[in-house]
Amino acid sequence: MPNTAKHLIIGSTAPYSGKSTLAIAIGSQLQAMGVPMSWGKPLASVDAFGYGLDVTDGDLTFVPTILGLEATQQSANLLSLNRQSWMAQIQQPNTAGLGKTLDHYWRDVKGDIALLEGPSNLDEGALFNLSLPEMAIALDAQVILVMHSNTLGMIDQLVAAQKRLGSALLGVVLNEVSEQDRELTHATIAPYLEQLGIPVLGVLPELPFLQGIRVSELVRYLDAEVLCGQDHLDLVVESLKIGAMNVNSALRFFGQGTHQAVVTGGDRRDLQIAALETSTHCLILTGQIAPSKDVLAFAKEKEVPVLSVATDTLSTVERIDMLFGRLPLSNPDKVPLIKAHLASQVDMKRLLTLIGLDLPAIAPHS
Repeated sequence: MPNTAKHLIIGSTAPYSGKSTLAIAIGSQLQAMGVPMSWGKPLASVDAFGYGLDVTDGDLTFVPTILGLEATQQSANLLSLNRQSWMAQIQQPNTAGLGKTLDHYWRDVKGDIALLEGPSNLDEGALFNLSLPEMAIALDAQVILVMHSNTLGMIDQLVAAQKRLGSALLGVVLNEVSEQDRELTHATIAPYLEQLGIPVLGVLPELPFLQGIRVSELVRYLDAEVLCGQDHLDLVVESLKIGAMNVNSALRFFGQGTHQAVVTGGDRRDLQIAALETSTHCLILTGQIAPSKDVLAFAKEKEVPVLSVATDTLSTVERIDMLFGRLPLSNPDKVPLIKAHLASQVDMKRLLTLIGLDLPAIAPHS
């Protein structure tokens, strides 16, 4: 029996825009409304940060686990994008690619909506005929784009995407809208996009915790030695501060941050103590210089992990800075925040109307 599910692809024009966050927000809303659904990610990816550490695509297990989906409600990905798959296609091209198998692949999907997470941008997967526009055509799917709302350049990107996706573009969700940009977004940007024929289906506020990094992740990516605080590596760092000033300035500077990681030289005892007196979740000492015993004792008292790295302060900060907002959404502590503060910001009634589902038939079960 052919699949009759509506296929809805969550896509983006740039990596790390919030596709998994939106998938959980929409998926949890569909479940609350009693809409039978399934989830899938045809094209998985492996990200490398340039330090010999690959990040496997945790969404393949994390999202369906969080949504509590049965095996019949999810499908294995068609392909993982990595060096091996690229080289195999280049050396022995499959001229048909995988795009032609996509329709058959999703034919047995159960439910009214097949919620799919698309590639990182509109072009990724084109080598295999699995780019976002090609997926939309093969599945007769509609697309929601999730966009970082941090630049007016996103309007150009959306217009370009609209030209490529055509009628398949269902709408856009603007993500990580800062408090200072909220009025501009609601009063000017959203109405302008609506005039262009791009429905704005949600405006999601910026939540620093969602972009945060667990201390355990910092340990991994920095190849750091944990000097103390091994029992507190699940703390989440939301901001980054550099300690390279006199102690009086440091106290004011560090005092302005919350849930921060402070990076400073291993020989700067004064700055280390100053950092531990503020809202610091992690102290990172560079140059592989051992701190004094009183610093470690104070950190243990404050329950703050102290890490030691061999790299210099600037290199360490650069490594950490590139991680914010780029790690896979694999922290269960972030899920309640998504459901409580973001899910309700997606206009599900309009979304379902646009996708063509009969609203009375999908009312919540009594």
